[in-house]
Amino acid sequence: MTNHNINNERMKRKYFTFMKEAKRHSEASIDCIAKAIIRFEQYNKFKDFKAFHFNQAVGFKNNLLTQKSLKTGENLSKSTINGTCNHLKVFFQWLAQQTGYKSRFNYTDADYFNLSEKDTRIAGAKRKKPVATLEQIIHVLNNMPSTTDIEKRNRALMAFTLLTGARDTAITSFKIKHVDLVNGSVFQDAREVKTKFSKTFTTYFFPVGELPVQILTEWVEHLKTELLFSHDDPLFPKTKVANTNDKKFSACGLLKEHWSTANPIRELFKRAFEKAGVQYFNPHSFRDTLVRIGEQLCQSPEEFKAWSQNLGHAGVLTTLYSYGDVPDYRQAELIKKLNQPRTDQSPEMQIAFEKMFKKMMDK
Repeated sequence: MTNHNINNERMKRKYFTFMKEAKRHSEASIDCIAKAIIRFEQYNKFKDFKAFHFNQAVGFKNNLLTQKSLKTGENLSKSTINGTCNHLKVFFQWLAQQTGYKSRFNYTDADYFNLSEKDTRIAGAKRKKPVATLEQIIHVLNNMPSTTDIEKRNRALMAFTLLTGARDTAITSFKIKHVDLVNGSVFQDAREVKTKFSKTFTTYFFPVGELPVQILTEWVEHLKTELLFSHDDPLFPKTKVANTNDKKFSACGLLKEHWSTANPIRELFKRAFEKAGVQYFNPHSFRDTLVRIGEQLCQSPEEFKAWSQNLGHAGVLTTLYSYGDVPDYRQAELIKKLNQPRTDQSPEMQIAFEKMFKKMMDK
């Protein structure tokens, strides 16, 4: 049974190069594009892209709406279908401009990959998600063991995530030299750290209590004095696995190497929350926690802008839109409070807020 088309493969390679070099997409983004295209090819029985007709797009789209997710067993989500169809739409728009394809189909034929307005709205709808409270995270930290080097690392890693809101992919690549315990900061240097969009910025420890700072400080000192790590060695080194006397591979220490993926970090978070009897929250969700803390603590636009910048966001709108959902109980409290006279905000602060939001809305 045919499982590829030589001409298609040639054009896909050309397109992937274009998306990486010209459009500056990451490898992860290109992987998503590749999955969408191969999905269409499988549906279309690997026919040459030159034979593309808008009916194929309509049929593929309807086919996706009936497919089941391998993970959940339920119908594919509208967001998954929308993302797949959007990747294909852009690909065939590009293909329609290439030599040998211009006369085969029209640029606008790719529009047939569009979902209905209703399905598009469903796909883009924001869903409420559970967010860990600071108290829950501190409870987990207090319940994590810290006897072995691996246990110390795991506990320090969670404390570091809470202090900085760093993404798990970035955490895999931090070196000891990036942490400044004196000034309470971490330098997210894109030349060495896997930051999102390769941004370089400094994050100052968020005000989340003394325990996380203490745990991280003790860990860095342990790395330097007990394990004799240098400044260029990993802040959170990879687990060493060896064949033990009972002829089983087991964790037995740390290597002076970085993790290649963030999967081990997510796994250790999951185990820590389960052992503490708390619902699991992944490392990235700590950024939501920090935003909610910031919404409570920040008393001026300038303070919230600094809080947002500390998370690596160029604009406050990114923080508010991506992480700033107000929980239902808090929404009720705030709406009821608005029915009462305001006594906690100065005229100067009100003017500053109005200027900030006017500036954001004008962009």
